[in-house]
Amino acid sequence: MSVASPEARFREAYGAHRASEGRALSEADSLALPYLEYGPHARQWAVRARTFDAFLQRVLTPLARAKGRPLRLLDLGAGNGWLSWRTALAGHESVAIDVRDDDVDGLRAGESYLRHNVQRMSRVAASFDHVPIRDASADIVVFNASLHYAVDLRVTLEEARRVSRSGGRIVILDSPFYQRDADGEAMVAEKRGNAERQFGERAEALMQLSFIEFLTMDRLHRTSAGLGVTWRRHRVRYPFWYEMRPLLARARGARRPSRFDLWEGVVA
Repeated sequence: MSVASPEARFREAYGAHRASEGRALSEADSLALPYLEYGPHARQWAVRARTFDAFLQRVLTPLARAKGRPLRLLDLGAGNGWLSWRTALAGHESVAIDVRDDDVDGLRAGESYLRHNVQRMSRVAASFDHVPIRDASADIVVFNASLHYAVDLRVTLEEARRVSRSGGRIVILDSPFYQRDADGEAMVAEKRGNAERQFGERAEALMQLSFIEFLTMDRLHRTSAGLGVTWRRHRVRYPFWYEMRPLLARARGARRPSRFDLWEGVVA
């Protein structure tokens, strides 16, 4: 009897955990993403919708205008593929890539997108450390709330650079950035300390892979040195409750919270 790999155990446990959180959506709700206005995760999607709007306004639309043609986008860590679908609806070619293909919020959960007037969207089950796409073939490579799941950040960024065209963009959406490593490390310690309570019997499978979990500006610049990528942050205006988090943390004597914002890497 074969023993499942840690990666396979993680995928299975993660899918089950996401289902228990109510992440499986109806077709109508899937088609609404990221503009989901109700349900237990509406506040999270209100934040992600702001990041996505900033991506459209500050990266995708200006680059398409400069190129004078539709773009090719790789959506790494795509989940059910909602960002790829939105991009395809706007007339671009998109490839949704995710290591999970379950029907909770993995690739198979995006079947509804393929039924709603999309000719330029495809899906590939693969790791973003081994993207089955030829070199220099993408105008935009997006890490869609996923880069913090990298195990080796340098390897992941090298692969993103490999598939990016000169003059293209590598974009980080909705991964937690901290001002200081100490705050990110404190978050990881809290997560591991609360793993059994938060994840129950799935805790071991969910915590055994050594994901990077968070980023800092210094960590990003240091790890991508020599790849020919120039990073800049676009500050995103999030809902009031989100913007108040640092003040509330300071009042409570807690660690500083992360921010998402939009990180754009210009490829030489």
